[in-house]
Amino acid sequence: MKVYASKDIRNVAVLGHGGAGKSTLMEAAAYVTGVISRMGKVTDGTTISDFDKEEQKRTFSISTALIPIEWEGKKINFLDTPGYFDFVGEAEEAVSAADAAVIVVNGKAGVQVGVYKAWQLCEKAGIPRLFFVTNMDDENANYARVCEDLKEAFGNRVAPFQVPIRENDKFVGFVNVPKMTARKFTGSKGEYAECPIPGDVQDMLDETHGQLMEAVAETDEELMERYFEGDEFTPEEISTALNNSVSAGDLVPVLMGSGLNGYGVRVLLHDIDKYFPDPTMRKISGTNVKTDEEFTADYDESKAPTAKVFKTLIDPFLGKYSYIKVCSGVLKADTVMYNVQKETEEKVSRLYLMRGKEAMEVPELHAGDIGAIAKMMSAATGDSLASKAEPIAYPLPDISKPYTYQAYRGVNKGDEDKIATSLAKLMEEDLTLKTVNDKENRQLLIYGIGDQQLEVVMSKLESRYKVKAELYKPKVAFRETIRGSVKVQGKHKKQSGGHGQYGDVVIEFEPSGDLETPYVFEEKIVGGVVPKNYFPAVEKGIQEMVVKGPLAGYPIVGLKATLVFGSYHAVDSSEMAFKLATHLAVKNCFADKASRPVLLEPIASVKVTVPDKFTGDVMGDMNKRRGRVLGMNPDHKGNQIIEADCPMSELYGYNTDLRSMTGGIGSFTYEFSRYEQAPQEVQDKEIAERAAEQEEE
Repeated sequence: MKVYASKDIRNVAVLGHGGAGKSTLMEAAAYVTGVISRMGKVTDGTTISDFDKEEQKRTFSISTALIPIEWEGKKINFLDTPGYFDFVGEAEEAVSAADAAVIVVNGKAGVQVGVYKAWQLCEKAGIPRLFFVTNMDDENANYARVCEDLKEAFGNRVAPFQVPIRENDKFVGFVNVPKMTARKFTGSKGEYAECPIPGDVQDMLDETHGQLMEAVAETDEELMERYFEGDEFTPEEISTALNNSVSAGDLVPVLMGSGLNGYGVRVLLHDIDKYFPDPTMRKISGTNVKTDEEFTADYDESKAPTAKVFKTLIDPFLGKYSYIKVCSGVLKADTVMYNVQKETEEKVSRLYLMRGKEAMEVPELHAGDIGAIAKMMSAATGDSLASKAEPIAYPLPDISKPYTYQAYRGVNKGDEDKIATSLAKLMEEDLTLKTVNDKENRQLLIYGIGDQQLEVVMSKLESRYKVKAELYKPKVAFRETIRGSVKVQGKHKKQSGGHGQYGDVVIEFEPSGDLETPYVFEEKIVGGVVPKNYFPAVEKGIQEMVVKGPLAGYPIVGLKATLVFGSYHAVDSSEMAFKLATHLAVKNCFADKASRPVLLEPIASVKVTVPDKFTGDVMGDMNKRRGRVLGMNPDHKGNQIIEADCPMSELYGYNTDLRSMTGGIGSFTYEFSRYEQAPQEVQDKEIAERAAEQEEE
């Protein structure tokens, strides 16, 4: 593939609900433009996009695939993204590198949740977009209904640019609404020829054309006046108005077709070329970390070369590729680039264009183009590449934070290091993955967007890195404390020939009132019954005991201990003896019912964002989880943000349940808030489970 100048490049993210037909549409685009001689199938695992073994096994996309194609002197970099919500990080990375988006809608299934989420991503990024209604060759596809639903969901910005032509219930062509001309498909690669407008589409066409002309009129005051006077616009005026409106994101066209036979793909490519902005029409700026001054890159080829890494691919066979978007200048092979975040220099030996898993070497990449660099050891997603003299850092991509977590362990002993190394590589690829070593509960935790993603990770460990790990329900970090006051003795006395061991303490225990601090120690010794030099040993004994409490082995918090009495032996007493005596005192405190020992459970502050119609279901479910709903606030986008406090243990599996309740559209965030006393039945169950575990060990 040849090198393209910035103005001849289009960077397009392909978004939509899982199973809508994105990868099939990309396969059709590659076939229509001659990139491939035969179309692959998602079900066979033979598409350009789904080259990973997991994707082929599961027959859906898991990671974003880059598919550059050439069309009438232009290069279109398609970023084919996964539609399933667990892999939203891939779509977010793609949108961060795109200048526009195609949102694919299944003509049969209609406007699904993934379409809403795709729209939200585009709104957040501020990029123009169009809808492509696919599967139009299905007899149950309903283009008119889809257009109505899109308008209802996203407003009057949505403008159908086509009306379907059907003969004998088969999709055979379309009417171009702006030009009011009909086209019928003629060839095996989606070719078409002009034909008369059928009478049975006239009503829909008139209505659609009228709405489009109204949208054109709204782009200019003079056009609006003429519209009200009944004047007709010239083709040039319509074309200019639509061009400006779509490029600015003020108008969102609706196109149609069928990925399976390439219908509509040529029009899609034409409209991407015509309506979507080239990179030079977009803005981007970074910060010179040396001077703290703003650097306006704006994809200007004449400036010094800078780039950002927006995605990382690590494959045992392909190696490591850092996907980059050139933000300014012309990046050439054999150039030394400075990684601003890592503060290291690396030579860019070769530059590549990626097409699925195929790497095609190119001598240079111009501003706004997307390519890849192989074997950049220090580079990670989000890093900025520039010169050491002018180290420009670009903003990091905004990636969703993972809240779903499970515990994991190796199936075979001794695989811990290999699992950790393999997971580190997977986390380099996927920023929505995170691992945590929970030392308190002696478990390893893995966080992701959803359970399906975590299952895929376990499968990748086995297929890619030949190491097995399994997921299991994680333990929750409880705490132990007391609610009452008690005075107890702890005496350690041991005689074994020669010097013995003797330590005797009487300690008053009570709640300190501060659950964030393990303990507070004081002494009120009168008359030297315990010498001062043993006070540190007593405190050390408490310090050791609060790490693992007597109730269920959880850390103790909120404990106030006052040493009030005791005794010692001039020969047999020692620091160790007083420390062990204190251990006994703490155990006796928790064994004494007067101290009212309890387990505390972690409470999370939860925010659940759902459309208004689901608030009742979500609040009811939150109550079942022992949550307390604190209030609701509208986000002024048709959603309610429900704020609640909920025990952390009850949030396990919440992501799956919330999606089920809301059809996949609900989302939530949470953060640890505080500890509260757990209900007695929860305490009893946890204490029994921990006792059984310790017995097994």
